[in-house]
Amino acid sequence: MEAGETSSSSRKSTSIPGTHPGDRFIRHVASSDLPIREVEPGRFIAELVEPASVWGKTWVRLRRALIGRPLRTAEAAHERIGKAKALAVFSSDALSSTAYATEEILRVLVLAGTAAYAFVQPIGLAIVLLLAIVVFSYRQTIRAYPHGGVTYIVTKDNLGIAPGLLAAGALLSDYVLTVAVSISAGVAAMTSAFPSLYPYRVELAVAAIVLLTVANLRGVRESATIFMLPTYAFIVSIGALILLGLASLAGLGPQPHPIHTEVSPPSSPLTLFLILRAFASGSTALTGVEAIADGVPAFKEPQADNARTTLLAMGLILAFLFSGITFLSYHFRLVPNERETIVSQLARTLVDGSPFYYVVQAVTASILFLAANTAFADFPRLGYFLARDRFLPRQFRFQGDRLAFSTGILTLGALTILLVIARHASAAALIPLYAVGVFTAFTLSQTSMVVHWWRSAQGELRRVPWHSLVINAIGAVVTGIVTVVVIVTKFTHGAWIVILLIPALIGMMLAIHRHYVSVAEQLRISSEEARHRLRLLPRRSVAIVPIASLNRASLTALAYARVIADDVTAVHVATEPETGQTLQQRWREAGLTIPLVIVDSPYRELLGPLVAVIEKLHREKGGPLITVVIPEFVPVHWWERLLHTQTAWRLRRALAQIPDLAITMVPYHLRD
Repeated sequence: MEAGETSSSSRKSTSIPGTHPGDRFIRHVASSDLPIREVEPGRFIAELVEPASVWGKTWVRLRRALIGRPLRTAEAAHERIGKAKALAVFSSDALSSTAYATEEILRVLVLAGTAAYAFVQPIGLAIVLLLAIVVFSYRQTIRAYPHGGVTYIVTKDNLGIAPGLLAAGALLSDYVLTVAVSISAGVAAMTSAFPSLYPYRVELAVAAIVLLTVANLRGVRESATIFMLPTYAFIVSIGALILLGLASLAGLGPQPHPIHTEVSPPSSPLTLFLILRAFASGSTALTGVEAIADGVPAFKEPQADNARTTLLAMGLILAFLFSGITFLSYHFRLVPNERETIVSQLARTLVDGSPFYYVVQAVTASILFLAANTAFADFPRLGYFLARDRFLPRQFRFQGDRLAFSTGILTLGALTILLVIARHASAAALIPLYAVGVFTAFTLSQTSMVVHWWRSAQGELRRVPWHSLVINAIGAVVTGIVTVVVIVTKFTHGAWIVILLIPALIGMMLAIHRHYVSVAEQLRISSEEARHRLRLLPRRSVAIVPIASLNRASLTALAYARVIADDVTAVHVATEPETGQTLQQRWREAGLTIPLVIVDSPYRELLGPLVAVIEKLHREKGGPLITVVIPEFVPVHWWERLLHTQTAWRLRRALAQIPDLAITMVPYHLRD
């Protein structure tokens, strides 16, 4: 519709004013045609934009079939939960580690022969003691950070940016490994019950990760309804299995079914280093203990008290399950087997062939998959905090259609799939990489809390909360020692990968931060400087229009250039001698007064000469207000774009490297 015309439609119209240099126009469009509605003068609300093309509509249908309809920001809901539900939501990661922690201890000790099993219970007791220290330490963290003590934030606030990034790097690697280990262990539980599935364990693991990724893209929250049944079923089933085993040992229950597992000859002497390595392997039982401290805002009031009580309950349950599995595995002399888990062997020993055996395997696999799902909540949330502080790309801050942090979810899914494929979905091959990040984060968090309690006294010794400070100090020292033990004993078994990865992640985050800081510094301008620069802007503007021939698209671009600029020049690169002559002749016949510059290109190169002549004209004409107006025709169908050279798009990319040059694309839409 031309300037000055009015719509003859009877539909309600909205006037949208727009301005160009030297020209003011009003365009009338039917409000029902625009995905926007006015709520007050100068303020609009955008509605959902639906694509018009067949390809676009197909993509939207597929997208919504996978992840659901888009949600408004106002539809975000945060469920406050009580202690019983919170135990299910936040404990699945920690409790699930009992499915493989004992097995990892035995896997190391068996290298020295079954005689080394004498150290199974002392190692298990040491891990339970370590668990108690960590639980009581995190109870102090909850007290100090009642709104959620995310390790990265706690460390950054108390120790500084560098330790904060170390904690973030450790946690990012930990979350990736949480998914990989949990899914691999869950698949192992399935293949233990159904051995015919063992050759397809990698495919099953990848499929599970894809399903979890899609589910979380749909905006699956830490719903208590989803988490309660598998978590409590696991606690009850494994608890019942342990009680059944204790009764059997006391002669009060069913006689155990002996399992004959071939034991390899000892391949390593029983040394202190081997015992420490077994302890480091079993310490994976503590993974996920920090989840309750991170999730305090989800609790009902009083939040801190409820979270502290839930953490204590989780610690007691975890200690019981881990101790029970370890005790029974020692007494029944269970030996790790690549094709069958220790939990499966224990269940077969006590209830072989019964439906309860399959129940145990099912609930074990379920809680392991839920443990992986908690990482899909934590990784994107940490990514959000890092992106907010400009240490990760801004894409990690944005919520997708379903109010989920889509970039973080997709990144975690992709990294985990690569890791599972590389390690053949073997939990035993992944666990040596696991504990480094976990205990590094534990140590930094507890050290941060020591600093926090000391600072809270503001230099007055009598005001120092010594009880809390001492608990966190013990936690920091003990977890620090365990971190060193894990690094030393696991270094050659894969821990070196994480040790190199974490500094690389820190370097990447610092580089990203430097870039964002540099961009902000270069864009920052004071109000006084803004007023001064506006006064210095030239009144005269220049436009350069590159054209291939005289056609409707190029004429539209020339017309637009004349509207926005006082000085317009057209530029044509002649890859063949006759094209330049033909264009000049048509130019004269059309009576165009706009200057036309012809560039002969004897080597038939188009983009290079075009950029060169535009840069030359830019230098000659001077001034910052030079605009390159690029004509572009838009085909009706997406596949028709493949039939064209995309010169306009390539030229735009090339010109973007030239300073003080504005670029405007003028599309001309073709008809079918």
